[in-house]
Amino acid sequence: MASASEDDEEGHWVKHKGRPAVHGFKAHVGADADTALVEEIAVTPANINDGKAGPDALPDNPGEVYADSAYRGSHFSDAVRAKGGTPRVIATGMWGRDEAETLARLDAWNQPIHRIRGRIEKIFGTWKRSYGLRRMRWRGLAKAGVQIRLTAIAYNMKRSLKVIAMAG
Repeated sequence: MASASEDDEEGHWVKHKGRPAVHGFKAHVGADADTALVEEIAVTPANINDGKAGPDALPDNPGEVYADSAYRGSHFSDAVRAKGGTPRVIATGMWGRDEAETLARLDAWNQPIHRIRGRIEKIFGTWKRSYGLRRMRWRGLAKAGVQIRLTAIAYNMKRSLKVIAMAG
């Protein structure tokens, strides 16, 4: 998420393929896969590797943890296992002699992960679309963390109503 100002010394620049560079912060979210309620949040400058910051967003006893390929690597996987969870991280490539069979294995591994992650990615879309989180309002990592956590509280309150309505 973009910082309030490029003069914010705690925000940092990050560039993704085909997109303009952004000065700001990242929110790492641990959410329930069934209800899409946010359970844990970690906020970092945008240039911090997701795999290094991801363990801070893990709830206690997380069960299966679904993550995109940015969370590949032993640091994140070891942290998930240490808390009693099972990492389910998107694979971007597999080895094999038969290309068709290898691609089928890759698709079989990624398909259930994509289904769960799609629900979780909607959290960020809702935050940006409905809660004004396209840009931070204040300068500094601590204030960005407050803004993101207040947004998560508002999101969880509204989402809880939908979860209760579906259950009833």
